[in-house]
Amino acid sequence: MPGPLELDVIYAARRPWVPRHAQFAAWASAALSGAAPRRAAHAATRSSLSILVVGAARSRSLNFRYRNRNRPTNVLSFKGAGMDPDGRHFLGELVLCAPVVAHEAKAQGKAAAAHWAHMTVHGVLHLMGFDHERRAEAKKMEVREIQILDRLGFSDPYA
Repeated sequence: MPGPLELDVIYAARRPWVPRHAQFAAWASAALSGAAPRRAAHAATRSSLSILVVGAARSRSLNFRYRNRNRPTNVLSFKGAGMDPDGRHFLGELVLCAPVVAHEAKAQGKAAAAHWAHMTVHGVLHLMGFDHERRAEAKKMEVREIQILDRLGFSDPYA
């Protein structure tokens, strides 16, 4: 079981609806617990994570700068430096785009909270080393996401 999570949430966009700090904390903590086998060395360590909620223009700018894709995206994950001198494990930063997440939830017929939870879990798993570039890795990541979201009370986001 991972140690306590220190979460910093910065709201640079609040519309459409965005989750509260406590919701992000619950979802990120669940993802860390679900990813514990990949982070056994840091299992008892305090972890810190930053979440930045942005609008479409900022998401597009970051997506272009770091991924050479000139469009906003739902979530970007920036891996942290690892262990801080004070003993915390800095996981990194998630940048979530409020308008994209809202649009995707509506287009997919999902509750907004369910999609926000999925994008948070998905981003944290990226920070923990999961990826979906290859089919086998994508399947492992999807299975882990489904398990974590189920524990949180959300249905399979891929169904």
